Amino acid sequence: MKAIKGSEQFSCNTYACRLRRYRKIALTLLLLVLALALPAHAQSEWQRVVEGAKKEGSLLLYTTFPSEYASQLIEPFEKRYGIKVNHWRARSEIVLRKALAEGRAGGATADVITIITPQLEALRREGLLQAVQSPNQKDHPPFAIPAHREWVSQVQHVFVHAYNTRLIRRDELPKGWRDLLDPKWKGKLAIEGDDHEWLSSVIEDMGREPGIRFWRELMATNGVSVRTGHPLLTNLVASGEVPLALTVYQYSVEQAKKKGSPIDWFVIGPAVSITNGIAVPKKAAHPHAALLFYDHIIGIEGQRILAKIGYLPTHRQVESPVKGVRLKLLDASTLLDEQEKSRRLFEQLILKGAAR
Repeated sequence: MKAIKGSEQFSCNTYACRLRRYRKIALTLLLLVLALALPAHAQSEWQRVVEGAKKEGSLLLYTTFPSEYASQLIEPFEKRYGIKVNHWRARSEIVLRKALAEGRAGGATADVITIITPQLEALRREGLLQAVQSPNQKDHPPFAIPAHREWVSQVQHVFVHAYNTRLIRRDELPKGWRDLLDPKWKGKLAIEGDDHEWLSSVIEDMGREPGIRFWRELMATNGVSVRTGHPLLTNLVASGEVPLALTVYQYSVEQAKKKGSPIDWFVIGPAVSITNGIAVPKKAAHPHAALLFYDHIIGIEGQRILAKIGYLPTHRQVESPVKGVRLKLLDASTLLDEQEKSRRLFEQLILKGAAR
């Protein structure tokens, strides 16, 4: 064993060594003080929001979530904070029109809005939304948190094809798009009446010209009926009136299956998804309650509730209910910029074809 010389053993008796040690201790203490001070500041801000929300006592939510699902999100929030959440439910396009009309008139009735993100982007471009900074945003991926923070995504709506399991066996399902041209599908197909974004995405994957030719051929031979509303279309598949629907949301099929309906889903190619987001209007009448509810929805508790319902939450720590499926996420800003073009294409290929 090597002997330790005295000068090595007591090297920290030198002035330089002691100075380095003191600086290291001082830096450690400073970091500890900062670490303790930041949560205290954050806790103070949070308490201010909670107190303000309780004084306001209520908030109004505009949402696309069906009332039974909205209630599952609202009830634990009301129980925890004692704040009443009133909600009004409609399709995204209707919520958008109402919010735009109210905003342009100089006010905002809703305190929180949850609709698909292209519509939220339209509200943002009108200058009707406020930026929100929340510590819970860090737990979501970059695609869910745009730099402006005027809306964020809390779930992905995943488009799938649904079929009635009493009318169609799984081994009979189409493997590719051209399989739908088989005469056995004549009169059995349906699509939701505003899914132009989905159609444009599918055509893009097929190649524009071949894709357009395919949909014209499908409409001319087997036809595709048009129905208004994804919940309605899901119910029509479950009842057997529509044997196979091309565009329903995955979560709605899962919910129907839980209730015992003879329905299941599959996808051809990647499953197209579009995000649903949450935002707080600039002139919200109950701003503190709005911020509290916003945090509840994007926080882990709210995200777990959404996952339990069957939605695909954006929170990194919440397990996805959609597994083994390749997703194609559509960008909200691009969808908004190109919506008129995609709507015209949908009208030409689907709506006019269905009317013949």
